[in-house]
Amino acid sequence: MGLYDYTIYSVIERNGRIYGDRIGWVCGEERLTHMEFLVPVNRVARGLLELGLQRGDRIGILAQNSMEFVYLYGAAAKIGAIVLPINWRLKPEEVEYCISDGAPKVLFVGSDFQKQVEPLLKKFDFMKKAFSMGAAEGDFAAFRDVMDNDGICPEMDVRFDDAFVIIHTAAVAGRPRGATLSHMGLLLANLQAMAMWSMTSEACNLGMLPLFHLAGLGTMLNVMHAGGKNVILQRFDADAACRLIQEEKVTIFVEFAPMLQNILDRNDQLKYDLSSLKVVGGLDGPDTVKRYEKETGGTFWIGFGQSETSGFVTFAPYTERLGSAGTPCPIAEVAVVDERGELVEPGTPGEIAVRGPLVFKGYWNLPGDNEYTFRGGWHHTGDMGRFDEGGYLWYTGRMPEKELIKPGGENVYPAEVEGALLEHPFVEEAAVIGVPDEKWGEAIKAVVVLTAGSTLPKEELIEFVASRIARFKKPKHVAYVTELPKKSDGSIDRPKVKKEHGAA
Repeated sequence: MGLYDYTIYSVIERNGRIYGDRIGWVCGEERLTHMEFLVPVNRVARGLLELGLQRGDRIGILAQNSMEFVYLYGAAAKIGAIVLPINWRLKPEEVEYCISDGAPKVLFVGSDFQKQVEPLLKKFDFMKKAFSMGAAEGDFAAFRDVMDNDGICPEMDVRFDDAFVIIHTAAVAGRPRGATLSHMGLLLANLQAMAMWSMTSEACNLGMLPLFHLAGLGTMLNVMHAGGKNVILQRFDADAACRLIQEEKVTIFVEFAPMLQNILDRNDQLKYDLSSLKVVGGLDGPDTVKRYEKETGGTFWIGFGQSETSGFVTFAPYTERLGSAGTPCPIAEVAVVDERGELVEPGTPGEIAVRGPLVFKGYWNLPGDNEYTFRGGWHHTGDMGRFDEGGYLWYTGRMPEKELIKPGGENVYPAEVEGALLEHPFVEEAAVIGVPDEKWGEAIKAVVVLTAGSTLPKEELIEFVASRIARFKKPKHVAYVTELPKKSDGSIDRPKVKKEHGAA
Protein backbone atom coordinates (compact mmCIF):
# COMPACT_ATOMS: atom_id res chain seq x y z
CA MET A 1 0.00 0.00 0.00
CA GLY A 2 1.11 3.51 -0.74
CA LEU A 3 1.45 6.51 1.52
CA TYR A 4 -2.07 7.79 0.77
CA ASP A 5 -3.90 4.46 0.53
CA TYR A 6 -6.60 3.08 2.81
CA THR A 7 -8.84 0.10 2.03
CA ILE A 8 -11.79 -1.94 3.25
CA TYR A 9 -9.27 -4.28 4.85
CA SER A 10 -7.69 -1.33 6.69
CA VAL A 11 -11.06 -0.88 8.45
CA ILE A 12 -11.21 -4.56 9.40
CA GLU A 13 -7.68 -4.42 10.81
CA ARG A 14 -8.40 -1.20 12.70
CA ASN A 15 -11.54 -2.70 14.24
CA GLY A 16 -9.49 -5.64 15.48
CA ARG A 17 -7.14 -3.28 17.31
CA ILE A 18 -9.67 -0.81 18.69
CA TYR A 19 -12.83 -2.87 19.20
CA GLY A 20 -11.14 -6.26 19.43
CA ASP A 21 -13.18 -7.81 22.23
CA ARG A 22 -16.56 -6.47 21.09
CA ILE A 23 -18.97 -8.60 19.09
CA GLY A 24 -18.84 -7.43 15.49
CA TRP A 25 -20.57 -10.29 13.67
CA VAL A 26 -23.58 -12.49 14.35
CA CYS A 27 -24.91 -15.12 11.95
CA GLY A 28 -27.11 -17.92 13.27
CA GLU A 29 -25.19 -19.46 16.18
CA GLU A 30 -21.91 -17.79 15.17
CA ARG A 31 -20.75 -14.80 17.20
CA LEU A 32 -17.39 -13.23 16.39
CA THR A 33 -15.55 -10.33 17.95
CA HIS A 34 -13.80 -7.89 15.66
CA MET A 35 -10.48 -9.53 16.55
CA GLU A 36 -11.82 -13.03 15.94
CA PHE A 37 -13.15 -11.91 12.56
CA LEU A 38 -9.62 -11.13 11.39
CA VAL A 39 -8.58 -14.79 11.69
CA PRO A 40 -10.89 -16.34 9.03
CA VAL A 41 -10.50 -13.28 6.80
CA ASN A 42 -6.72 -13.66 6.77
CA ARG A 43 -6.91 -17.41 6.28
CA VAL A 44 -9.20 -17.03 3.29
CA ALA A 45 -6.89 -14.31 1.93
CA ARG A 46 -3.86 -16.60 2.24
CA GLY A 47 -5.81 -19.46 0.64
CA LEU A 48 -6.74 -17.28 -2.33
CA LEU A 49 -3.11 -16.26 -2.78
CA GLU A 50 -2.09 -19.93 -2.77
CA LEU A 51 -4.62 -20.51 -5.56
CA GLY A 52 -2.73 -17.95 -7.63
CA LEU A 53 -5.05 -14.96 -7.29
CA GLN A 54 -3.47 -11.57 -7.78
CA ARG A 55 -4.51 -7.95 -7.46
CA GLY A 56 -7.39 -7.29 -9.86
CA ASP A 57 -8.45 -10.94 -10.26
CA ARG A 58 -12.13 -11.66 -9.72
CA ILE A 59 -13.79 -13.89 -7.12
CA GLY A 60 -17.28 -15.06 -8.13
CA ILE A 61 -19.92 -15.74 -5.46
CA LEU A 62 -23.36 -17.22 -6.06
CA ALA A 63 -24.85 -17.84 -2.65
CA GLN A 64 -27.23 -16.61 0.00
CA ASN A 65 -25.87 -14.57 2.90
CA SER A 66 -23.45 -16.29 5.27
CA MET A 67 -20.30 -15.53 7.21
CA GLU A 68 -18.29 -17.25 4.46
CA PHE A 69 -19.67 -14.63 2.06
CA VAL A 70 -18.47 -11.88 4.40
CA TYR A 71 -15.04 -13.52 4.81
CA LEU A 72 -14.63 -13.44 1.04
CA TYR A 73 -15.34 -9.71 0.94
CA GLY A 74 -12.73 -9.16 3.64
CA ALA A 75 -10.16 -11.45 2.02
CA ALA A 76 -10.61 -9.80 -1.38
CA ALA A 77 -9.98 -6.43 0.25
CA LYS A 78 -6.79 -7.81 1.81
CA ILE A 79 -5.24 -9.08 -1.44
CA GLY A 80 -6.69 -6.54 -3.88
CA ALA A 81 -9.00 -8.98 -5.65
CA ILE A 82 -12.43 -7.93 -6.98
CA VAL A 83 -15.61 -9.59 -5.71
CA LEU A 84 -18.18 -10.58 -8.34
CA PRO A 85 -21.39 -11.28 -6.37
CA ILE A 86 -24.10 -12.81 -8.57
CA ASN A 87 -27.83 -12.35 -8.07
CA TRP A 88 -29.10 -15.83 -7.14
CA ARG A 89 -32.56 -14.97 -8.44
CA LEU A 90 -31.30 -14.95 -12.03
CA LYS A 91 -31.93 -17.71 -14.56
CA PRO A 92 -29.01 -20.06 -15.43
CA GLU A 93 -28.45 -18.24 -18.74
CA GLU A 94 -28.20 -14.91 -16.92
CA VAL A 95 -25.86 -16.39 -14.31
CA GLU A 96 -23.70 -17.76 -17.12
CA TYR A 97 -23.50 -14.31 -18.69
CA CYS A 98 -22.41 -12.64 -15.43
CA ILE A 99 -19.70 -15.29 -14.91
CA SER A 100 -18.43 -15.05 -18.49
CA ASP A 101 -18.41 -11.24 -18.30
CA GLY A 102 -16.54 -11.02 -14.99
CA ALA A 103 -14.28 -14.05 -15.69
CA PRO A 104 -13.56 -14.98 -12.05
CA LYS A 105 -10.54 -17.19 -11.36
CA VAL A 106 -12.43 -18.90 -8.54
CA LEU A 107 -16.12 -19.37 -7.95
CA PHE A 108 -17.91 -19.98 -4.64
CA VAL A 109 -21.39 -21.46 -4.87
CA GLY A 110 -24.07 -22.14 -2.26
CA SER A 111 -25.58 -25.64 -2.12
CA ASP A 112 -28.92 -24.38 -3.48
CA PHE A 113 -27.31 -23.29 -6.74
CA GLN A 114 -24.68 -25.94 -7.45
CA LYS A 115 -26.82 -28.07 -9.76
CA GLN A 116 -27.46 -25.15 -12.09
CA VAL A 117 -23.81 -24.03 -12.06
CA GLU A 118 -22.06 -27.41 -12.32
CA PRO A 119 -22.73 -27.83 -16.08
CA LEU A 120 -21.21 -24.39 -16.69
CA LEU A 121 -17.87 -25.05 -15.03
CA LYS A 122 -16.28 -26.81 -18.01
CA LYS A 123 -17.16 -23.88 -20.29
CA PHE A 124 -14.87 -21.42 -18.52
CA ASP A 125 -11.16 -21.87 -19.17
CA PHE A 126 -10.41 -18.79 -17.05
CA MET A 127 -11.63 -20.50 -13.86
CA LYS A 128 -9.06 -22.27 -11.70
CA LYS A 129 -11.39 -23.87 -9.16
CA ALA A 130 -14.94 -23.92 -7.83
CA PHE A 131 -15.82 -24.16 -4.16
CA SER A 132 -18.91 -24.98 -2.17
CA MET A 133 -19.94 -22.50 0.51
CA GLY A 134 -19.97 -25.48 2.87
CA ALA A 135 -18.84 -29.11 2.62
CA ALA A 136 -17.46 -30.50 -0.64
CA GLU A 137 -20.11 -31.57 -3.14
CA GLY A 138 -19.66 -32.97 -6.66
CA ASP A 139 -17.22 -30.80 -8.60
CA PHE A 140 -17.04 -28.27 -5.76
CA ALA A 141 -14.24 -28.33 -3.20
CA ALA A 142 -15.04 -27.57 0.45
CA PHE A 143 -14.84 -23.98 1.64
CA ARG A 144 -12.63 -25.07 4.55
CA ASP A 145 -9.94 -26.04 2.02
CA VAL A 146 -9.37 -22.34 1.34
CA MET A 147 -8.85 -21.73 5.07
CA ASP A 148 -6.41 -24.60 5.69
CA ASN A 149 -3.38 -22.39 6.39
CA ASP A 150 -1.83 -20.17 9.05
CA GLY A 151 -3.39 -16.95 7.72
CA ILE A 152 -0.07 -15.17 7.36
CA CYS A 153 -0.15 -12.95 4.28
CA PRO A 154 2.49 -10.66 2.81
CA GLU A 155 1.81 -6.94 2.61
CA MET A 156 -0.22 -6.40 -0.55
CA ASP A 157 -0.04 -3.43 -2.91
CA VAL A 158 -3.73 -2.47 -2.73
CA ARG A 159 -4.68 1.10 -3.57
CA PHE A 160 -7.42 3.40 -2.33
CA ASP A 161 -8.87 3.68 -5.83
CA ASP A 162 -8.61 -0.01 -6.75
CA ALA A 163 -11.77 -1.82 -7.81
CA PHE A 164 -13.37 -3.83 -5.01
CA VAL A 165 -16.67 -5.16 -6.34
CA ILE A 166 -18.49 -5.61 -9.65
CA ILE A 167 -22.27 -5.49 -9.30
CA HIS A 168 -24.22 -6.39 -12.42
CA THR A 169 -27.10 -4.00 -12.87
CA ALA A 170 -30.34 -4.57 -14.72
CA ALA A 171 -30.14 -5.24 -18.47
CA VAL A 172 -30.56 -1.92 -20.30
CA ALA A 173 -30.05 -3.32 -23.78
CA GLY A 174 -30.73 -6.97 -23.12
CA ARG A 175 -27.64 -7.72 -21.02
CA PRO A 176 -26.55 -6.75 -17.52
CA ARG A 177 -23.70 -4.28 -17.06
CA GLY A 178 -21.08 -4.72 -14.35
CA ALA A 179 -20.85 -1.54 -12.29
CA THR A 180 -17.31 -1.50 -10.87
CA LEU A 181 -16.99 0.14 -7.44
CA SER A 182 -13.77 1.12 -5.70
CA HIS A 183 -12.55 0.93 -2.12
CA MET A 184 -12.51 4.73 -2.16
CA GLY A 185 -16.13 5.14 -3.19
CA LEU A 186 -17.41 2.64 -0.65
CA LEU A 187 -15.24 3.95 2.20
CA LEU A 188 -16.39 7.52 1.60
CA ALA A 189 -19.99 6.31 1.39
CA ASN A 190 -19.40 4.74 4.81
CA LEU A 191 -18.12 7.98 6.32
CA GLN A 192 -21.03 9.87 4.81
CA ALA A 193 -23.57 7.43 6.29
CA MET A 194 -21.81 7.53 9.67
CA ALA A 195 -22.04 11.32 9.71
CA MET A 196 -25.64 11.59 8.51
CA TRP A 197 -26.95 8.84 10.78
CA SER A 198 -24.74 9.80 13.78
CA MET A 199 -23.44 6.23 13.71
CA THR A 200 -21.06 5.04 16.43
CA SER A 201 -19.66 1.68 17.55
CA GLU A 202 -23.03 1.10 19.26
CA ALA A 203 -24.69 0.76 15.84
CA CYS A 204 -26.16 -2.62 14.97
CA ASN A 205 -27.30 -3.52 11.44
CA LEU A 206 -29.79 -6.24 10.61
CA GLY A 207 -28.35 -7.50 7.33
CA MET A 208 -31.42 -9.01 5.69
CA LEU A 209 -30.85 -7.75 2.14
CA PRO A 210 -28.75 -10.02 -0.08
CA LEU A 211 -25.03 -9.33 -0.17
CA PHE A 212 -25.06 -9.29 -3.98
CA HIS A 213 -27.08 -6.06 -3.68
CA LEU A 214 -25.34 -2.75 -2.98
CA ALA A 215 -27.93 -1.82 -0.34
CA GLY A 216 -27.09 -4.99 1.60
CA LEU A 217 -23.33 -4.71 1.14
CA GLY A 218 -23.23 -0.95 1.69
CA THR A 219 -25.14 -0.93 4.98
CA MET A 220 -22.99 -3.78 6.29
CA LEU A 221 -19.84 -1.80 5.43
CA ASN A 222 -21.29 1.40 6.95
CA VAL A 223 -21.78 -0.26 10.33
CA MET A 224 -18.50 -2.20 10.15
CA HIS A 225 -16.63 1.06 9.50
CA ALA A 226 -18.23 2.56 12.62
CA GLY A 227 -16.99 -0.40 14.66
CA GLY A 228 -20.54 -1.65 15.19
CA LYS A 229 -22.21 -5.04 14.96
CA ASN A 230 -23.63 -6.71 11.87
CA VAL A 231 -26.32 -9.38 12.29
CA ILE A 232 -26.40 -11.38 9.06
CA LEU A 233 -29.60 -13.16 7.99
CA GLN A 234 -29.32 -15.84 5.31
CA ARG A 235 -32.37 -14.29 3.70
CA PHE A 236 -35.32 -12.18 4.82
CA ASP A 237 -37.47 -13.74 7.54
CA ALA A 238 -39.93 -11.47 9.36
CA ASP A 239 -40.15 -13.65 12.49
CA ALA A 240 -36.37 -13.84 12.84
CA ALA A 241 -36.08 -10.12 12.16
CA CYS A 242 -38.47 -9.24 14.99
CA ARG A 243 -36.65 -11.52 17.44
CA LEU A 244 -33.18 -10.29 16.48
CA ILE A 245 -34.13 -6.62 16.69
CA GLN A 246 -34.94 -7.17 20.37
CA GLU A 247 -32.16 -9.65 21.20
CA GLU A 248 -29.31 -7.84 19.44
CA LYS A 249 -30.63 -4.30 19.98
CA VAL A 250 -30.66 -3.61 16.24
CA THR A 251 -30.47 0.12 15.54
CA ILE A 252 -30.58 0.24 11.74
CA PHE A 253 -31.49 -1.60 8.58
CA VAL A 254 -32.18 -0.80 4.95
CA GLU A 255 -35.20 -2.43 3.31
CA PHE A 256 -37.36 -2.67 0.24
CA ALA A 257 -41.12 -2.90 0.44
CA PRO A 258 -42.83 -4.93 1.80
CA MET A 259 -40.13 -6.00 4.31
CA LEU A 260 -40.87 -3.32 6.91
CA GLN A 261 -44.62 -3.87 6.66
CA ASN A 262 -44.13 -7.62 7.11
CA ILE A 263 -42.02 -7.05 10.21
CA LEU A 264 -44.57 -4.70 11.75
CA ASP A 265 -47.45 -7.05 10.89
CA ARG A 266 -45.73 -10.08 12.43
CA ASN A 267 -44.74 -8.15 15.51
CA ASP A 268 -48.40 -7.38 16.17
CA GLN A 269 -48.57 -11.05 17.15
CA LEU A 270 -45.01 -11.66 18.39
CA LYS A 271 -44.85 -8.55 20.63
CA TYR A 272 -41.07 -8.06 20.56
CA ASP A 273 -39.57 -4.73 21.63
CA LEU A 274 -38.56 -2.87 18.46
CA SER A 275 -37.73 0.42 20.15
CA SER A 276 -33.98 0.12 19.48
CA LEU A 277 -34.62 0.45 15.72
CA LYS A 278 -33.85 4.15 15.33
CA VAL A 279 -33.04 4.27 11.62
CA VAL A 280 -34.63 2.59 8.61
CA GLY A 281 -33.68 3.52 5.08
CA GLY A 282 -35.11 2.49 1.75
CA LEU A 283 -38.26 2.72 -0.32
CA ASP A 284 -41.72 2.35 1.20
CA GLY A 285 -45.20 3.81 1.32
CA PRO A 286 -46.39 6.62 3.61
CA ASP A 287 -48.70 4.39 5.69
CA THR A 288 -45.90 1.95 6.53
CA VAL A 289 -43.45 4.76 7.29
CA LYS A 290 -45.92 6.50 9.58
CA ARG A 291 -46.69 3.24 11.37
CA TYR A 292 -42.98 2.42 11.88
CA GLU A 293 -42.18 5.85 13.27
CA LYS A 294 -45.19 5.80 15.59
CA GLU A 295 -44.49 2.30 16.93
CA THR A 296 -40.73 2.65 17.44
CA GLY A 297 -39.96 6.36 17.68
CA GLY A 298 -37.42 5.86 14.89
CA THR A 299 -36.86 7.81 11.68
CA PHE A 300 -37.34 6.57 8.13
CA TRP A 301 -34.87 7.99 5.61
CA ILE A 302 -35.44 8.37 1.89
CA GLY A 303 -32.96 9.20 -0.84
CA PHE A 304 -31.75 8.81 -4.39
CA GLY A 305 -28.84 6.64 -5.42
CA GLN A 306 -27.66 3.79 -7.62
CA SER A 307 -25.13 0.99 -7.57
CA GLU A 308 -23.15 3.32 -9.82
CA THR A 309 -22.96 5.98 -7.08
CA SER A 310 -21.85 3.66 -4.24
CA GLY A 311 -25.21 4.29 -2.55
CA PHE A 312 -27.25 7.38 -1.78
CA VAL A 313 -26.25 10.78 -3.16
CA THR A 314 -29.33 12.63 -1.85
CA PHE A 315 -30.85 11.88 1.51
CA ALA A 316 -33.26 13.18 4.16
CA PRO A 317 -35.76 11.99 6.75
CA TYR A 318 -38.92 10.86 4.93
CA THR A 319 -41.12 13.49 6.59
CA GLU A 320 -38.71 16.41 6.12
CA ARG A 321 -40.17 17.20 2.70
CA LEU A 322 -42.77 14.60 1.80
CA GLY A 323 -42.41 13.21 -1.69
CA SER A 324 -38.86 14.41 -2.25
CA ALA A 325 -35.67 12.33 -2.39
CA GLY A 326 -33.83 14.64 0.01
CA THR A 327 -30.92 17.03 -0.53
CA PRO A 328 -27.44 16.29 -1.91
CA CYS A 329 -25.17 14.44 0.51
CA PRO A 330 -21.94 15.98 1.85
CA ILE A 331 -19.55 14.46 -0.72
CA ALA A 332 -21.74 14.20 -3.81
CA GLU A 333 -22.37 16.93 -6.33
CA VAL A 334 -25.81 16.35 -7.82
CA ALA A 335 -27.24 18.32 -10.73
CA VAL A 336 -30.19 18.26 -13.11
CA VAL A 337 -29.19 18.80 -16.72
CA ASP A 338 -30.88 19.17 -20.10
CA GLU A 339 -30.21 17.17 -23.28
CA ARG A 340 -27.05 19.21 -23.94
CA GLY A 341 -25.71 18.49 -20.47
CA GLU A 342 -26.28 22.05 -19.23
CA LEU A 343 -27.64 22.82 -15.77
CA VAL A 344 -31.32 23.73 -15.60
CA GLU A 345 -33.08 26.07 -13.21
CA PRO A 346 -34.92 24.83 -10.07
CA GLY A 347 -38.34 23.52 -10.99
CA THR A 348 -37.24 22.44 -14.46
CA PRO A 349 -37.09 18.66 -15.03
CA GLY A 350 -34.07 17.01 -16.59
CA GLU A 351 -31.61 14.16 -16.19
CA ILE A 352 -30.00 13.65 -12.77
CA ALA A 353 -26.22 13.80 -13.03
CA VAL A 354 -23.63 13.13 -10.32
CA ARG A 355 -19.93 13.73 -9.85
CA GLY A 356 -17.54 13.25 -6.99
CA PRO A 357 -15.64 10.38 -5.32
CA LEU A 358 -18.75 8.22 -4.87
CA VAL A 359 -19.12 7.71 -8.63
CA PHE A 360 -18.17 4.24 -9.83
CA LYS A 361 -15.13 3.43 -11.96
CA GLY A 362 -17.24 2.44 -14.94
CA TYR A 363 -19.01 -0.54 -16.49
CA TRP A 364 -16.80 -3.61 -16.74
CA ASN A 365 -15.49 -4.16 -20.29
CA LEU A 366 -17.81 -1.52 -21.80
CA PRO A 367 -15.67 1.49 -22.83
CA GLY A 368 -18.33 2.78 -25.22
CA ASP A 369 -21.00 2.81 -22.51
CA ASN A 370 -18.57 4.51 -20.13
CA GLU A 371 -17.76 7.26 -22.62
CA TYR A 372 -21.47 7.97 -23.02
CA THR A 373 -22.31 7.69 -19.31
CA PHE A 374 -19.44 9.97 -18.23
CA ARG A 375 -19.89 12.59 -20.97
CA GLY A 376 -19.20 16.16 -19.98
CA GLY A 377 -17.44 15.17 -16.78
CA TRP A 378 -20.60 13.89 -15.06
CA HIS A 379 -22.10 10.48 -14.42
CA HIS A 380 -25.39 10.61 -16.31
CA THR A 381 -27.73 8.41 -14.26
CA GLY A 382 -30.52 7.91 -16.77
CA ASP A 383 -32.95 9.06 -14.07
CA MET A 384 -35.08 12.16 -14.37
CA GLY A 385 -35.81 14.71 -11.67
CA ARG A 386 -35.99 18.33 -10.66
CA PHE A 387 -34.73 20.46 -7.79
CA ASP A 388 -37.04 22.77 -5.90
CA GLU A 389 -36.01 26.18 -4.58
CA GLY A 390 -34.97 24.61 -1.26
CA GLY A 391 -32.48 22.24 -2.88
CA TYR A 392 -34.61 19.09 -2.52
CA LEU A 393 -34.52 16.60 -5.37
CA TRP A 394 -37.80 15.28 -6.76
CA TYR A 395 -37.53 12.05 -8.72
CA THR A 396 -39.77 11.99 -11.80
CA GLY A 397 -38.87 8.72 -13.57
CA ARG A 398 -36.42 7.18 -16.00
CA MET A 399 -35.24 8.52 -19.33
CA PRO A 400 -36.97 6.73 -22.23
CA GLU A 401 -33.90 4.67 -23.20
CA LYS A 402 -33.38 3.57 -19.58
CA GLU A 403 -36.94 3.24 -18.34
CA LEU A 404 -36.85 1.14 -15.21
CA ILE A 405 -39.39 -0.79 -13.17
CA LYS A 406 -38.60 -1.56 -9.52
CA PRO A 407 -40.76 -4.39 -8.10
CA GLY A 408 -39.73 -4.88 -4.47
CA GLY A 409 -36.42 -3.06 -4.90
CA GLU A 410 -35.18 -5.12 -7.86
CA ASN A 411 -34.32 -3.37 -11.13
CA VAL A 412 -36.12 -4.54 -14.27
CA TYR A 413 -35.75 -2.91 -17.67
CA PRO A 414 -38.82 -3.19 -19.95
CA ALA A 415 -36.66 -4.03 -22.99
CA GLU A 416 -35.52 -7.27 -21.39
CA VAL A 417 -39.08 -8.39 -20.57
CA GLU A 418 -40.28 -7.33 -24.01
CA GLY A 419 -37.54 -9.43 -25.58
CA ALA A 420 -38.75 -12.49 -23.68
CA LEU A 421 -42.38 -11.81 -24.64
CA LEU A 422 -41.51 -11.53 -28.31
CA GLU A 423 -39.92 -14.98 -28.26
CA HIS A 424 -43.44 -16.44 -27.96
CA PRO A 425 -44.72 -17.35 -31.44
CA PHE A 426 -48.17 -15.88 -30.70
CA VAL A 427 -46.84 -12.45 -29.64
CA GLU A 428 -46.61 -9.88 -32.44
CA GLU A 429 -45.85 -6.74 -30.41
CA ALA A 430 -45.35 -5.92 -26.74
CA ALA A 431 -44.81 -2.92 -24.51
CA VAL A 432 -43.89 -3.33 -20.84
CA ILE A 433 -44.60 -0.66 -18.24
CA GLY A 434 -44.54 -0.24 -14.48
CA VAL A 435 -47.81 0.16 -12.61
CA PRO A 436 -48.49 0.99 -8.93
CA ASP A 437 -48.59 -1.99 -6.58
CA GLU A 438 -49.70 -1.76 -2.95
CA LYS A 439 -47.39 -4.53 -1.72
CA TRP A 440 -44.29 -4.22 -3.92
CA GLY A 441 -44.39 -0.50 -4.72
CA GLU A 442 -44.41 -1.19 -8.45
CA ALA A 443 -45.42 -4.13 -10.62
CA ILE A 444 -44.70 -5.18 -14.21
CA LYS A 445 -47.48 -4.97 -16.77
CA ALA A 446 -47.27 -6.27 -20.33
CA VAL A 447 -49.47 -4.74 -23.02
CA VAL A 448 -49.49 -7.28 -25.84
CA VAL A 449 -50.73 -7.64 -29.43
CA LEU A 450 -51.18 -11.28 -30.42
CA THR A 451 -50.71 -12.59 -33.93
CA ALA A 452 -53.87 -12.76 -36.06
CA GLY A 453 -56.23 -15.51 -34.96
CA SER A 454 -54.19 -16.47 -31.87
CA THR A 455 -55.47 -16.97 -28.34
CA LEU A 456 -53.19 -17.30 -25.34
CA PRO A 457 -54.14 -17.51 -21.63
CA LYS A 458 -52.46 -14.71 -19.71
CA GLU A 459 -51.11 -17.10 -17.07
CA GLU A 460 -49.44 -19.16 -19.79
CA LEU A 461 -47.71 -16.09 -21.22
CA ILE A 462 -46.54 -15.01 -17.77
CA GLU A 463 -45.00 -18.43 -17.12
CA PHE A 464 -43.44 -18.41 -20.59
CA VAL A 465 -41.55 -15.22 -19.64
CA ALA A 466 -40.59 -16.69 -16.26
CA SER A 467 -39.03 -19.67 -18.06
CA ARG A 468 -36.68 -17.37 -19.99
CA ILE A 469 -35.58 -14.70 -17.52
CA ALA A 470 -35.53 -14.44 -13.73
CA ARG A 471 -38.98 -14.96 -12.21
CA PHE A 472 -38.99 -11.56 -10.51
CA LYS A 473 -38.95 -10.05 -14.03
CA LYS A 474 -42.12 -11.76 -15.22
CA PRO A 475 -45.26 -9.59 -15.69
CA LYS A 476 -47.76 -9.55 -12.87
CA HIS A 477 -50.42 -8.14 -15.21
CA VAL A 478 -51.11 -8.71 -18.92
CA ALA A 479 -53.44 -6.70 -21.15
CA TYR A 480 -54.27 -7.86 -24.68
CA VAL A 481 -54.95 -5.12 -27.25
CA THR A 482 -55.55 -5.09 -30.99
CA GLU A 483 -52.86 -2.48 -31.57
CA LEU A 484 -50.29 -0.38 -29.72
CA PRO A 485 -50.13 3.41 -30.15
CA LYS A 486 -47.30 4.49 -32.46
CA LYS A 487 -45.25 7.60 -33.04
CA SER A 488 -44.81 9.12 -36.48
CA ASP A 489 -41.60 7.10 -36.98
CA GLY A 490 -43.49 3.85 -36.36
CA SER A 491 -42.02 3.16 -32.91
CA ILE A 492 -44.24 2.39 -29.92
CA ASP A 493 -45.49 5.52 -28.15
CA ARG A 494 -44.58 4.51 -24.60
CA PRO A 495 -46.00 7.57 -22.80
CA LYS A 496 -49.34 6.91 -24.47
CA VAL A 497 -49.19 3.19 -23.54
CA LYS A 498 -48.56 4.23 -19.95
CA LYS A 499 -51.39 6.77 -20.05
CA GLU A 500 -53.87 4.22 -21.41
CA HIS A 501 -52.74 1.18 -19.38
CA GLY A 502 -50.99 2.65 -16.33
CA ALA A 503 -53.43 1.17 -13.84
CA ALA A 504 -52.98 -2.41 -12.61
